[in-house]
Amino acid sequence: MPIDPLFSSLRTSASGLTANRRWMDAIAENLANAQTTRTADGGPYRRKITTFAETKEQAAIALPPPKHKLSLETTHQNHLEPTHRGSGRVTLGGVQEQTSQDDSEPRWVFDPDHPDANEEGYVAYPDVEVVNEMVDLITASRAYEANVTAINAAKAMNKKALEI
Repeated sequence: MPIDPLFSSLRTSASGLTANRRWMDAIAENLANAQTTRTADGGPYRRKITTFAETKEQAAIALPPPKHKLSLETTHQNHLEPTHRGSGRVTLGGVQEQTSQDDSEPRWVFDPDHPDANEEGYVAYPDVEVVNEMVDLITASRAYEANVTAINAAKAMNKKALEI
C-alpha cells in the first residue's frame, strides 16, 4: 500500500491514542466494579489487565528522485543508508493493546451478613486495588497527553513543510 511519509508519525501517535483510551476504559471498568461480588459468569468481578505491544507494518513508499546529487561524508558506512532512491519499503510502527482478565485469587473479607457470603461468612471481592488503579489512570492519561503533543508537533511540522 502506498503511503505518504508525512503522515506516518500521525498514524503512530493515533495508534497510541487508541491504545491509551482502551487502557483508561479498562481502568474505569475496574474501578466501577471494585466491589462487585457477583457477575453473570458467577463469582466476583475479574480485574482487567491491559498490555501493549509494538506493531510493525511494511508499506510501499514512493519518493521522487532527488533533483541534485548530494555528497555526504560519513564516519561509518552504516550511518547514512541510501533510502531516497525513488521507491521502496518502509516499516510503520504503532501500538497495539490487549486486555485480558486477571486470574489472581479474590480478596476474602469476613462479612457474614452479606448475601454472597460462604458458609464461613467470607465474601469474595475482586482483587482491585483502588490506589493502584488511580496511579495507572494518571499514567494512562499522561501517555495520552504525550501522544496528543506528538500529533500537534507533527501537524506543525507538516504545515511548515507545505509552506516551503
